[in-house]
Amino acid sequence: MQYADKMEDCGKALSELINLSTTDLSTQFEMKRGHIARFINRTTSDDSVKLRALAARRRSSTMHRDDSIPKSVGSNSSNSLTRSHIRSNAASDALEQSMADMKIKEGYVFKGIVAAEPAEPRACGCVNPPPPISDQVAPYGTVENISVQKLTPEYKIGMEPLVKTKAPPLKVSELWRDKPAVFLCLRRPGCIMCRAEAHQLYSRKAIFDALGVQLFAVLHEQIDSEVKDFWPRYWGGVVLLDRGRDFFKALGGGKLLKEKFLSGFLLNPRSLSNYKRAKAMHIDYNFKGEGEIKGGLFIIGMGKSGIAYQFIERNFGDWAPIAEVIEICTQMQNQQEGQRMSVQY
Repeated sequence: MQYADKMEDCGKALSELINLSTTDLSTQFEMKRGHIARFINRTTSDDSVKLRALAARRRSSTMHRDDSIPKSVGSNSSNSLTRSHIRSNAASDALEQSMADMKIKEGYVFKGIVAAEPAEPRACGCVNPPPPISDQVAPYGTVENISVQKLTPEYKIGMEPLVKTKAPPLKVSELWRDKPAVFLCLRRPGCIMCRAEAHQLYSRKAIFDALGVQLFAVLHEQIDSEVKDFWPRYWGGVVLLDRGRDFFKALGGGKLLKEKFLSGFLLNPRSLSNYKRAKAMHIDYNFKGEGEIKGGLFIIGMGKSGIAYQFIERNFGDWAPIAEVIEICTQMQNQQEGQRMSVQY
């Protein structure tokens, strides 16, 4: 409703507004990405708009192979939240039904949803925002062979001594071989905003357990004292070290997304707002370690089903919306259950 006055003043009918591209909605009405998704999918009077509808309407999976293999609803998700056009409702419903009857085959790599908060000019336009991010999901091949090292196990009483035990490096795709996984890529474990994000995500662990989804936190540098302060107080799950920073490079389309403290935080109203949000949670913090490399979040499906969701920290302290993360994981669980039932029958 906050955009209603501007929309009425433009003189366009509702059908015309719905068919506007995401770029037009953003520039003409200053609409935020999440609101664009809800507006485009508001085809009924129901106020509870599901991300599932967005995925069904935007689903146009891109293969990284030449062979054509059927697609399904879960891990292929949608094309991208920034796609310029949407399909008609009738075509979307037909497409959703046909996809629901198909089965994902191993070896097929899907495209997923890319999400990020907008970046605006800063200091009254004197400081430019960071360059646009790619709306293309990182290719599956860029993440499946990443080498990581477990710094901590999942927390249980008496587990603290195991943090001192060095685990050998492993191929990260081993972690999602049997279960889908969420990878939270953190700029710095001592950052108040990173700690707040980790805490609010891990506090929903019971939900992710019920959905059969694993949770991992990913760091790009190892400072033992910082790991000790971070785990298990703010994150009780497995903490991984990505020494080559390959997860972080994948978020930036092959290069690290970095920004200076002055322009990226002190002169950025969005980052300052994120800081105030974290500060309200009364979380301790420090300034140890590299803090300019931006993070994000990946949801990766079981086996080789691909990247279902990718969130990019465009402004320091941006969080992946927890409702979106849970919704994507719910879709993945529903897909797996549908596949099991089809095998039984």
